[in-house]
Amino acid sequence: MSKKNQPMSGNDLARFSGTGSFMRLPFVNDLKGLDVAVLGIPIDIGTSWRSGTRFGPKEVRSQSAMIRPYHMGTGAAPFDSLQVADIGDLAINTFSLPESLKIIEESYDSVLNYDAMPIAIGGDHSITLPILRAMKKRHGPVALVHVDAHADVNDQMFGERETHGTVFRRAHEEGLILPEKTYQIGLRGTGYTAEDFSEAQKWGFQQFPAQELWHRTLSTLGGEVRRDIGPETPVYVSFDIDSLDPAFAPGTGTPEIGGLTTAQAMELIRALKGLNIVGCDLVEVSPPYDLSGNTALVAANLLFEMLCVLPGVAYR
Repeated sequence: MSKKNQPMSGNDLARFSGTGSFMRLPFVNDLKGLDVAVLGIPIDIGTSWRSGTRFGPKEVRSQSAMIRPYHMGTGAAPFDSLQVADIGDLAINTFSLPESLKIIEESYDSVLNYDAMPIAIGGDHSITLPILRAMKKRHGPVALVHVDAHADVNDQMFGERETHGTVFRRAHEEGLILPEKTYQIGLRGTGYTAEDFSEAQKWGFQQFPAQELWHRTLSTLGGEVRRDIGPETPVYVSFDIDSLDPAFAPGTGTPEIGGLTTAQAMELIRALKGLNIVGCDLVEVSPPYDLSGNTALVAANLLFEMLCVLPGVAYR
């Protein structure tokens, strides 16, 4: 019997725990037969400024309770054609970032033995590096659509090489992503050096600063990205909520003014329909900095937008 689609072992199951479900979906601990597996990664020990993202998965799930199964704007009906369930939160080590990153990678290795596509609710952006490590084992280097205020290509932060601000330098160095098919959208703010963004351009990353996107629809940009990547290349989508202006999403650890609007974010995601998306995440929601719950509400709806553009989604 091949390893793929074998029942998860007791050690695999022990890494997950139930904490309510996204969009009131079924909560399961068996991935067999699933097309999409939603999971939470409640971690904030990779962040460099304001903490609190360990509470992100819980609040995003809570705010998702009113999202209905049919997308009235696009006609997408993901649950008509896909088996989707919530598999709970990953049991990371809250006292050790290196150990937590190892747990994330090993857990994704187990998930990717199945046909279920993983959608992660963060957690800070450090989670994306071990996810991409696991993705490469299954799919090879992937194209990357990275929506964020920050390029996250620092070499080190406070002497550490694996943090939420070094993710995509490590991913590039380790050959996890295709640099010529890496798109960073929404970049802005101040930097540590004048080369904070430009160095990644030399690697082949295509960058779209937020100030060039003000007052512009992102449907066209998303369409260009889709055509550039093509329909066959495996694509990973990583969406940092701080890509949005703090007026729309103040509950995050490193807010930057002058960001995208919620409407632009929706336009961008919708334009990715037709790509071979193999996984995605939404990170950096920090509920303590938005007691209204609005940031988590926006995040929950953007996750639904991502779900609606996955391969195999039915339309009415």
